[in-house]
Order: sequence, then structure tokens, then C-alpha cells
Amino acid sequence: MDRDGTLNPDLHYLRDASLLELNRGVGNALRLAREHGYLVICVTNQSGIERGYYTSQEVDRIHEHLNELLSPHRAHIDAFYYCPHRPERGCACRKPGTLLFERARDDWGIDFATSAVVGDRAIDVLAGTKLGLLSGIVRPPGHEAAIEAELAATSATPEIRADSFGAAVGRVLGRG
Repeated sequence: MDRDGTLNPDLHYLRDASLLELNRGVGNALRLAREHGYLVICVTNQSGIERGYYTSQEVDRIHEHLNELLSPHRAHIDAFYYCPHRPERGCACRKPGTLLFERARDDWGIDFATSAVVGDRAIDVLAGTKLGLLSGIVRPPGHEAAIEAELAATSATPEIRADSFGAAVGRVLGRG
């Protein structure tokens, strides 16, 4: 899954782990996914590293804190993969590139045919579609029109559209 805007509010170049909070229902949804045998892997673009807004150590601390916030829900993220590059670099690891997903597949023995990606941007859907993953988009109330416009502009077609991460995970568990 994606991180900013999906698991937590998108605070645009989050640097301070103490400002991190979970979106409503994320902890329970991740616990439910794990109870159904899913690995929980986060793939996120973090261009703030190359832009000099924060360091990879600060991103690692945010990820540690994210798991701390998930702990009371008996949930956690198994692994984090992030691209530190600016979009104009055109690297293969920045979504919608698939390199980080492929690394996760190789590191964890993931079968893409039985896996899914959930995010809040067309780039998440595009990456998932390239790999044959069931793809879902979270469209929080009030943001549906902007997200649908972005999907249309990129020809991204998610199999799942949901107004919350929890609803998206519920649909993934029902396989669409």
C-alpha cells in the first residue's frame, strides 16, 4: 500500500515523526488483512530526501513511529520500500515505476496474482496494473472529483474505489 494520503494524512514532506497520525480505521484494516494471511508492505515515493527536506533516517523514524501507532491495533507493516528521487529523474523505483514492488516480491516471495495495491493516487493504480495486481484507490469524501479527474487523465482504472482505507481493504479481502 501507499503511505501518505492512504495510511496517514498527507502532510506534504512530513519530516517530524511526532506529527504522524493514522487515518481512521487503518489499524483495524491492517490487522484484518494480516489475519487473512496478507503481508503488509508499504511502497512510497519520498522525493523530499533528494530535495533536501529530510533525510532517509528521518523517513525510517517515521516508519518506526507508524508501526508504533499500529501496535495498539495489533497490526504492523512488514516492510517499507521508498523512492528518494525527484519525479524528473525518471527512475524505475518511483511509482508508477515498479522496481520497489518487484524488490518486495523478490524479498518476501510475494505472488502478485493473489496480491493487491491500495493507494490514493493514479500512480499507485498504474504501478499495480503494470504488475497484474488487484488495484484499489481510496477517495476520501470531498476528494472524489479530483481523484477521478487524475485517474481519467492517466487512463488508470482501479478495480476498487472506496471512500476509506478500511473499505478498500474489505473489498480486497473479498477480491474486488
